Amino acid sequence: MHSVYGRLLSRSIVSGLYNCSSSSSSGASRASVGNTSNETVSIKAKPKLVSAVAGFPKSFKSGKVRKGQIGDDAWLIKNIDSADILAVADGVGGWRDYGVDPSDFSLSLLLSIERITRVSSPCQFRNPVDLLSTAFHELLHSKRPITGSSTACILILEHESNNLFTVNIGDSGFLVVRKGRVVHKSEEQQHYFNTPFQLALPPPGHHGSALSDSPQSASQSQFPVQDGDVILLATDGVFDNVPTPVLLAELSKLGGVKDQLCVQQTANSIALMARNLSFDGRYMSPFAQRARDYGIRAIGGKPDDITVLLATVAI
Repeated sequence: MHSVYGRLLSRSIVSGLYNCSSSSSSGASRASVGNTSNETVSIKAKPKLVSAVAGFPKSFKSGKVRKGQIGDDAWLIKNIDSADILAVADGVGGWRDYGVDPSDFSLSLLLSIERITRVSSPCQFRNPVDLLSTAFHELLHSKRPITGSSTACILILEHESNNLFTVNIGDSGFLVVRKGRVVHKSEEQQHYFNTPFQLALPPPGHHGSALSDSPQSASQSQFPVQDGDVILLATDGVFDNVPTPVLLAELSKLGGVKDQLCVQQTANSIALMARNLSFDGRYMSPFAQRARDYGIRAIGGKPDDITVLLATVAI
C-alpha cells in the first residue's frame, strides 16, 4: 500500500508541475520605459498566479489520476493574456449505481470551460456565471450523450483590475488568505445535509427524481487581491476532513511566497493531510460535526476524492 501511495503522490506532483504556471520570472512589480521626450513612464505590472495542484482519488484501485482528473473530481489551471483561471468540479458518485461514470460529467464540464475561455473576450470573465452556464449548455447539446451531475467552483483573476471573480455551486469552495487571516471565502450551497447544489443531466428515466440546479443559482463574488495573497480552491474532500484553522495555518506559511516548488509542496501537504484524516475512523472531522448538527450520530473522516488547487498572487 505504501508503494502505491507513494506512486500516486508522485503522479500528483508531476501533474502539478506540468500544468502550473509560475510568475516568479515575470519581472519586477513595476517597469520603467523611456519615451521620445526622455520621460519615464511607469507601467503597472499585471498580477499572476503561482499555482500548483495535488490530490488523491478515493480508491487507489479504480480511481483515475491524469491531467485534469483525480477520481471523480476534475480540475483546471489555465493562464491566458488577460486572466488566470482555476476551477474544480466534483462528479456526484451516486450515479455509478446507475451505470454512469461520475467523472464524465465533471471532466466534460471543465473541458468545455477550457474551450470557451480560449475564445472569450476579457470582459466576459467578469461574469463567471455566464461562463458556467455556457459550458453547461454545451454539454446539454453535445452530440455525445453526457449524463451525471457535479458541483463546480471557478475563480478568475482578471489581470487588468486585480479582481478575483468567482462562481460556486455546491460544496466545493475556496479561501483567500492574507497575512494569516481569511479575507474572502465561498459559502457552500446545500439542499440538506450532504446534498449539495449541483448541475445535472440525468440519464433517461431519471429526470423527475434527480436533483438539478440551474447555473444561475450559483453564488458569485468579486474581490480585489493583493500581492502575496494565498488562494486555496478545493473539492469537499478537503473541507470535509481538514478544519479551517488547520488549513489557515498551512496557507499562512505561503504569504508572499512566489516559488512554485514551495507552493507545490504545500499543496501536497494539504492533500496528504486530507487523505489521512479521511480514513481516520476515530477523528471528529468537520463532516462528522455537521452530521451531528443534523442529529446524525457520526464520527470519523469522510473518504472521498481529494483535489487541491493552490496559488499565490504575484504582482
